[in-house]
Amino acid sequence: QIHLVESGGGSAQAGGSLKISCVAYGYTSDRYCMAWFRQGAGRQREAVASIFIAGGDTDYAASVNGRFTISQDSAQNTVHLQMNSLKPEDTAMYYCAAVGVVGAKWCPKSGGEYDYWGQGTQVTVSS
Repeated sequence: QIHLVESGGGSAQAGGSLKISCVAYGYTSDRYCMAWFRQGAGRQREAVASIFIAGGDTDYAASVNGRFTISQDSAQNTVHLQMNSLKPEDTAMYYCAAVGVVGAKWCPKSGGEYDYWGQGTQVTVSS
């Protein structure tokens, strides 16, 4: 059974930084993707960033590219999202997601293709 546990988040001023992390329990191989999605009040869920654990390939939403960095600590089955140059529009509940990708070479972009989800961690950016 796969279980995701998020940590970090909180509040920051615009222009500041925050880091959130997600530990994936239960995977016995590295053939899976982990991703961050977010959902702000009154907004649809959107993909933020993803990482293919086996190869380390990453992908970012245009809105965060150059400001956010997704990275992994394979030894601890942990993925981090470093968020710099934060903007008020980054305010949202951030969710970690994971899916096995045997046979694939890249991570899904749609949240509907992810099988496992964390409980979410709030990020609030004030202007």
